[in-house]
Amino acid sequence: MAAERALRTAAPHLLLDAVRSVLAEEYAADSVELFMADYGLTVLQPVAVLPETLEPVSVHGSPAGRAFGAQEPFIEGLSGGSEGMVRVHLPVTVRGDRLGVLSVTLPGGQHARSRLGELGDIAEVLGHEVVVAERDTDLYLQARRKDRLTLAAEMQWQLLPGRSCASAEYELGAQLEPAYAIYGDNFDWSATADRLMLYVSNGMGEGIEASLLTNLAVNALRNARRAGISLADQAALADQAVYAHYRGRCYLSVLMFDFDLSSGRALVVDAGSPQLLRLRNGRIEHVTFDAQLPLGMFEETAYEAQRFEVEPGDRLVFVSDGVHAVASPKGEAYGDTALARAVLSTRLLPAADVPRAVLRELTGHRGQAAPDDDALVVCLDWRGRP
Repeated sequence: MAAERALRTAAPHLLLDAVRSVLAEEYAADSVELFMADYGLTVLQPVAVLPETLEPVSVHGSPAGRAFGAQEPFIEGLSGGSEGMVRVHLPVTVRGDRLGVLSVTLPGGQHARSRLGELGDIAEVLGHEVVVAERDTDLYLQARRKDRLTLAAEMQWQLLPGRSCASAEYELGAQLEPAYAIYGDNFDWSATADRLMLYVSNGMGEGIEASLLTNLAVNALRNARRAGISLADQAALADQAVYAHYRGRCYLSVLMFDFDLSSGRALVVDAGSPQLLRLRNGRIEHVTFDAQLPLGMFEETAYEAQRFEVEPGDRLVFVSDGVHAVASPKGEAYGDTALARAVLSTRLLPAADVPRAVLRELTGHRGQAAPDDDALVVCLDWRGRP
């Protein structure tokens, strides 16, 4: 494919120029724009080099936002001076991680519709190249922000694996709030042919100190995981790393899972405050495990893994204490009833959309726009392996 060759040979900051050239030459494209989803998942930000500017596009209610939300191409008819032209909005997604939308203006009618499959392939290749290019340029990361990130939030977003991913056995989605000022909450995942490891963590403190604590703990867990160590021993080694640095002054809560993709059986280490709700056959259940000490609270803590099992069709929703402990103006904790209600009300949404929807419900429950603590929601839909 000409577009793939052009993208693979383009400089990291010139990917959009490369795809524009190919689409103009081979598809008679009149204009091509790339929009990246912002950190708060509220707008699609244009990729442009100053002084070139385009207006951001809302994720909700816009043609581009419709393609982003549905993860399907959307053809927008144009009027005025663009008679016979349409704008095709294509989701830019990499292995389930929704990056943004590629918008291409083309001659309308059968020409556009007959090329949707090819255009979708180009958008997918572009997404993969953007992920690789982010190692060498800030252009696409800058485009994702509609406001300035705090330094703590910058550190946290760089630590995350992505906001969603998908495979034949599962779909994952996650979101943090406030997106531009988070500091202690975090999630991480890693998959192989046979296993999925998922971690939901909640570090104590605020600002840079909370972010530094989380960075230390998450990288200690990754170091142990990549050495092939068991889940319980991962927790023990990360506990030692955190305690060695902070001597018990700071610690981190984490809920850790190691899923067997073929059977749905999992090992779990519950070391702190993150909570889990399970939606099965239309019923919500609060799942609890044997509580163990947070990482770094005491020296040389020993951890034990428990057994857990998921079934095809299960939805697991993980939340930090910035969600389940939030009180309404009347003093009702969100985790008591409102969280279960929010999970049930979002049962028809795909996993990638659930975290943001639950966090919107949380804002209404809280009664104020600005949260007092950062909040994390992770959603796992389990399909299982045939």
